[in-house]
Formats: sequence, structure tokens, C-alpha cells
Amino acid sequence: QLQLVEAGGGLVQPGGSLRLSCTASGFALDNYVIGWFRQAPGKEREGVSCLRSRDGYTWYKDSVKGRFTISRDSAKNTVYLQMNSLKPEDTALYYCAANSAMKVSLNPALYDNWGQGTQVTVSS
Repeated sequence: QLQLVEAGGGLVQPGGSLRLSCTASGFALDNYVIGWFRQAPGKEREGVSCLRSRDGYTWYKDSVKGRFTISRDSAKNTVYLQMNSLKPEDTALYYCAANSAMKVSLNPALYDNWGQGTQVTVSS
């Protein structure tokens, strides 16, 4: 059974940092594109970053470039999202997802396996 489990969310002050993790079971992340998405209350789900494990290619939403970094640990079958200089507008439920078609995209419709999400709240 394919499963993704996110962890690492929490409450942080503006300017702070969090590292989210996405651990896969039942499949090897190296064979997929892994994306991070977020959804704030009343808003649509949006793509934040993605990683093609095969060659390490990464892509970021413009508003997080320079602040967020996606990375992987193949031995742990885990993808991370390091989030620095967090802003209140980064507050959302963050999901990771796997794209078996190996397409580097932040379009949620291309992703076919999703985790349950981890809440990130940026507030003073």
C-alpha cells in the first residue's frame, strides 16, 4: 500500500523556520516526482515546490524562492521542505504528494498519491 506521511508542522513566529518531512512507504520516492502543496482556509490548494528524485531537479513557486528548499534522503525514503523566513501568508495545511508520471509540475491534478497534511501556522 502506497502511503505518504508528513511531519514537522507547528506554530512559529514570523521570520522563523520549520522543516517538514514526507516519508514514503510501499514505494521508492526515487521513482517519482514529489511535490509539496499547501491549502489555506477558503483558498485553493497550490503547489509550493517539487523535486524529481532521479536527477535532483527542483522547482519552486515564486513567492517561496530563496526561502524554501526541497531536498531528499534516499536512504530514509524521505523528502524535506526547509522553510526559512516564514511569513503569516505561509500559514496553511501542507501536503506532500507523489507524481508517478515523472512530470515536474506544481499542478495538483498530476499527483496521484497524497499524504494527510501537516499544519503550519505563522503568527506572533
